[in-house]
Amino acid sequence: MNEKIYLDNASSTNMRIEVKNKIINFLNKENIVNPSSIHSLGIKSKTFIEKSRILVSNIINADPSEIFFTSSGTESNNLIILSSVINFGIKRIVTSPLEHVSILNTIYFLKKKYNITIEMVKIKKNSDIDLQNLEYLLSKKKLKTLVSLMSINNEIGNILRIEDVGNICKKYNSFYHSDMIQSIGHYKLNVKKLYIHFISASAHKFYGPHGIGFIFIKKNINLKSIFFGGKQENNLRPGIENIIGIIGLSKALILSYKNLKLEKKKIEKLKYYTLLKLKKEISDIYFNGFPFDFKKSSYSIINFSFPIKKYLHELIEHKFDLYGICISRGSACNNKKSHVIKFLHHNKKKENFFTLRISLGIFNKKKDIDFFLEVLKKIIL
Repeated sequence: MNEKIYLDNASSTNMRIEVKNKIINFLNKENIVNPSSIHSLGIKSKTFIEKSRILVSNIINADPSEIFFTSSGTESNNLIILSSVINFGIKRIVTSPLEHVSILNTIYFLKKKYNITIEMVKIKKNSDIDLQNLEYLLSKKKLKTLVSLMSINNEIGNILRIEDVGNICKKYNSFYHSDMIQSIGHYKLNVKKLYIHFISASAHKFYGPHGIGFIFIKKNINLKSIFFGGKQENNLRPGIENIIGIIGLSKALILSYKNLKLEKKKIEKLKYYTLLKLKKEISDIYFNGFPFDFKKSSYSIINFSFPIKKYLHELIEHKFDLYGICISRGSACNNKKSHVIKFLHHNKKKENFFTLRISLGIFNKKKDIDFFLEVLKKIIL
């Protein structure tokens, strides 16, 4: 096949044509210079950033002063977690073993370097976060605590009850950070209706450019930079701003929410079609998370395990690629078997199964799924 079938949208989405055109037209029209310069061109460049900041803040009902642009979701997570401990006095972090490695690797570093307390909330047998255990953990100690739990798991698609988590954090006067990298651009968000202090987001998850993200930091929380340099992004993130990325991010976010109702409905139908076909065609299939419950599972992510011969474990993704299908076993940040799947399959017969993640996007069609299943059966039979 000449045209690739792309089923890895949770890893990264393809840019919308409107976003590409916005960036190209902007580059053709404007003379971009350092936005920290005090001459007229510098001031004009700065206004492009601030207009985008306002657009982003309006979408999530935040104040523009609460939005800070970064290079990615990983940087956003690192900045929030590191600065919370180094500069904000957090002594304990409560999180889960299912978080992204940009959270887990950061907190392990902080434990070793600063001897902070790390506590993992329990995971229920159905792979859900145990909110009763979260409440217990927050009630038993009076340390200054940050809770960090992702809103949608990037590998299995589970949706966290972020309102309930916020209420528990409020009850015990804890700070709350959510990695919303898989949810912003796909689910509506009103930060004023939530008890939440920090949010991470990344443009390449909602059909925007790579290398640009943003964080929400609730007003009057004095996080400080973990880098050294200038005073960009209100002293939080020194270095010249990625104006082109910021322009693309704001355009992509606007379009994602403008088209959300129709695109979400389309992808939900395709996800349900895929689930039924997988269940029918693949024997001994095991779904991870709650794929059939669209209130508990992302409308775009399907994670499933199935038995295959051992030698195929390291070859299957490459075999798909030979057929023109781009798919992954999980997060692109993990080279080997996902830590999430290892945890969920621990001491189970399923631990010897192979796991794939299908993550659907606005450019996918039924014929993509039909061909994927045709190839999958060829590989595993």
